[in-house]
Amino acid sequence: EALTIIDTRTPNPRSFIKGATGDWEIVIGMEVHAQVMSESKLFSGSSTEFGCPPNANVSFVDAAMPGMLPVINDECVRQAVRPGLGLKARINKRSIFDRKNYFYPDLPQGYQISQYKDPIVGEGMVLLDMGEGEPIEIGIERLHLEQDAGKSIHDQHPNMSFVDLNRSGVALMEIVSKPDLRSSDEARAYLTKLRAILRYLGTCDGNMEEGSLRADINVSVRRPGGAFGTRCEIKNVNSIRFAGQAIEFEARRQIDLLEDGGEIDQETRLYDPRTGETRSMRSKEEAHDYRYFPDPDLLPLEFDDAFVDSLRHDLPELPDDKKARLVAEYGITPYDASVLILERETAEYYEAAVRHAGKSRDGKAVANLVMGDVSAYANSVGLSVHQTHITPAQIAGIVDLVADGTISSKIAKDVLAIIINEEKEADPAALVEKRGMKQVTDLGAIEKVVDEIIAANPDQVAKVQAKPTMIGWFVGQAMKASGGKANPQALNEILKKKLGL
Repeated sequence: EALTIIDTRTPNPRSFIKGATGDWEIVIGMEVHAQVMSESKLFSGSSTEFGCPPNANVSFVDAAMPGMLPVINDECVRQAVRPGLGLKARINKRSIFDRKNYFYPDLPQGYQISQYKDPIVGEGMVLLDMGEGEPIEIGIERLHLEQDAGKSIHDQHPNMSFVDLNRSGVALMEIVSKPDLRSSDEARAYLTKLRAILRYLGTCDGNMEEGSLRADINVSVRRPGGAFGTRCEIKNVNSIRFAGQAIEFEARRQIDLLEDGGEIDQETRLYDPRTGETRSMRSKEEAHDYRYFPDPDLLPLEFDDAFVDSLRHDLPELPDDKKARLVAEYGITPYDASVLILERETAEYYEAAVRHAGKSRDGKAVANLVMGDVSAYANSVGLSVHQTHITPAQIAGIVDLVADGTISSKIAKDVLAIIINEEKEADPAALVEKRGMKQVTDLGAIEKVVDEIIAANPDQVAKVQAKPTMIGWFVGQAMKASGGKANPQALNEILKKKLGL
């Protein structure tokens, strides 16, 4: 649908793309289709369950049998208002369903029931933390409700296509951004944040691989701060990684074409992840091509302030509020908080570790462990942090052992590695005791190790006395000799004293 073209961003040289004839700026707007979480479809009682046999979830309404009338599913209405509140958007208490006319084999009615001039949700915004100062505000143009189409299947037969209408009539929210995004990184961050908001609210599961969240991405290029260029729409991108790749390829394609003296045709394109390229699909339709008109079978959708207030009252803590609270309560950086809140369960896992057994731990130490080695392990096995076997209690135990000087931060990594690979249910304190991993804080024992290394390396002693920064060599040798268990602070102090630094 047509975007309101108002430029709200100051050009940022960090996001410019170098061309043969100078710098270019990408302008990106998105239309995200999010499948509404509800047990039945927007205008029929058919199930929305994913993965059923073809055409198992199809009523006479979904199949567009003559005389069938749509009846609005009020849960879908609630599920559309909730993200409107989450996006701090204007809620329109009167909205109208229109018929968007086009012919396609998997659209049995020959039109889609959608909303055009009077959507259920108006202007709102999404905040992006890109780790560079103040968050970036990305405008939301609108959110409207519409039916999904069915699915055409082209790879089951050499010369016939099949149609599965299970998805036909499933409720979608189309969330249209303003053209405020200026790089593939921002586009990925926007999709990630929007998905997080929808998941927190329980209005869409965000499973892009199942098609329940997909993006149409409008890409154009221009000289920095200049007039908007002609945009091309990349249709149905179903992965955040692919979204970034598609934008980068398409922007470079348009820049090369313009620099060669060509013109950009406004068209719809598809992204092929196998080749990493976009290809032309069809010329882009304009709104008038769809011949919108109010659906004569549906009255305007109207509700009152009490309905909106009841939904607002039941909203969970949303990502931006949770981020602000984590920063204030636990003293972590806004960037760390913005990573932790992307999945509600990960944020809950983090807080459970910080607060385990009624104690209050160093929030930064817990964040470092969760976002560092635990996250790396989770990624390696294709899980989220909260889905791994590592418990918040184990994280808390490791952080406590470092805090009271029982183990060093280096030994903490070894303890976590043992819990990951060998003793999955181990209590960190018992594990350290059993394996003799305690940090050596006995000054006499550390002194003995230092004396032996100094006696055996007179040449190195002379070098470090001439150049004190070389003390690192002695620290490394002493750590090696103590099996990594020497208290680093005590070791440094003893070395400096013995070497006369």
